[in-house]
Amino acid sequence: MSVLTREPARPAGLRDRPNAWLLAVGTVCFGAFMGQLDASIVTLTYGSLGAEFDASLAGVQWVSLAYLLTLAALLIPVGRLADAYGRKLLYLYGFVVFTVASLACALAPDLGWLIVFRIVQGIGAALLQANSVALITTSAPPHRRRAGLGIQAAAQALGLALGPTIGALLVAGLGWRWVFGINVPIGVLGVAAGVFLLPRTRERSSATRWDMTGLALMVTATTAGLLGLSTLSGLALPDWAPACLFALAAGAVIGIRARRGRSTAPLVDPLLLRSRTVRAGLVGALGGYLILFGPLVLIPVALTSAEVPELQAGLVLTALPAGFALAATTGERLLPATWTDRQRCLLGALLIVVATGLLAAAPFTAEWLAPLLGVLGVALGIFTPANNSVVMGFVPTRTAGTGGGLVNMARSLGTALGVACVTLALHARPADGTFDGPRTALLTLTAVALVLLISARLIPVTNPDPARGRSQRH
Repeated sequence: MSVLTREPARPAGLRDRPNAWLLAVGTVCFGAFMGQLDASIVTLTYGSLGAEFDASLAGVQWVSLAYLLTLAALLIPVGRLADAYGRKLLYLYGFVVFTVASLACALAPDLGWLIVFRIVQGIGAALLQANSVALITTSAPPHRRRAGLGIQAAAQALGLALGPTIGALLVAGLGWRWVFGINVPIGVLGVAAGVFLLPRTRERSSATRWDMTGLALMVTATTAGLLGLSTLSGLALPDWAPACLFALAAGAVIGIRARRGRSTAPLVDPLLLRSRTVRAGLVGALGGYLILFGPLVLIPVALTSAEVPELQAGLVLTALPAGFALAATTGERLLPATWTDRQRCLLGALLIVVATGLLAAAPFTAEWLAPLLGVLGVALGIFTPANNSVVMGFVPTRTAGTGGGLVNMARSLGTALGVACVTLALHARPADGTFDGPRTALLTLTAVALVLLISARLIPVTNPDPARGRSQRH
């Protein structure tokens, strides 16, 4: 049994290489890409699932919702477990669970079993994503942490953006089951890479006790909040459901705040959340992903309504994730090495404000949208790694998994809010009866961009980097 509960060491020849941290980052990107790809790819299977299982759209939507709700609810608890029992260990188990669940989804006999297997797949994705930021933070040298987080953020953004395209090709060419089956060989490769390339956990926190009430409140808050957002975005629930769900989520959040100072074993260290810098960074993570994901929903609708061919609309949309990936992976070399995280966040946030403002004012044509989306992607690629580096710079090594869970939860909520805000804005109709939903949606994104600029100004000029112990060389 010790083999199943012990983190395997890397081979000495790999561990001692100067670029060993890059090998660890590349391995983490497997999970980052797969988790976000699976979150967006499944929407392309709705039609095929409804036809094969004779199910309504409301029923089929739970294939996505079950995954997303499970993922969001477990990110912080899983991060806490990883801090105690080993981030590499839980990351590897995440790959195993995700891969086996993917195979089960591909073989699901009916819609009910598919939803159950998607919940299991969400558990595996939570084990992967809660540890991805922490593994990079503890693997990379402090001066390369931002670069590593940029590569990971780019992998997540590409997964989200490429999901619909890959899903369409798989569904059209091989059938919906291959949307899940394609994860199996990738997952096997990811497990093998993780065993040999990821470092072991050197500092761990204590997990002798758990705040089960706090855990229940956190699960309630995230589940009710995301369900409420999904209802506003078109999920078929009664008209009274959104208000009740948001009230339940708000009550759970109040309960979490009330318990934060009284619990002897809180899920998240209260001192961490009292930090203005951490709070600003989490707002930045949420807002950045809201602005990233909003256009991925908006632009295809806007261009299709303007009778732009779907293929051309898809090519225009790729400018956003392409710009993000380019800036997130090359920003370290393109910007002055002496620039702090704060300076990078301010530059990125300012460019985001400019890009979203120009998108709101520009004509909805491919010629205008493509370059502006590219600029927006570059701006987000500058802002996001620096913002995440700020948060993780304030998180001690022993609780890096919990800190990474917080960052990824903020990203998940931002993704859901991006869908909800854009969907609501697309239904906005001015008093004169003209349809101006896309413009309203982009103005909303501009307002969020201004919040990002404010959050970036709250970051201190220099970032204290708490003692992390020795670099993880094992």
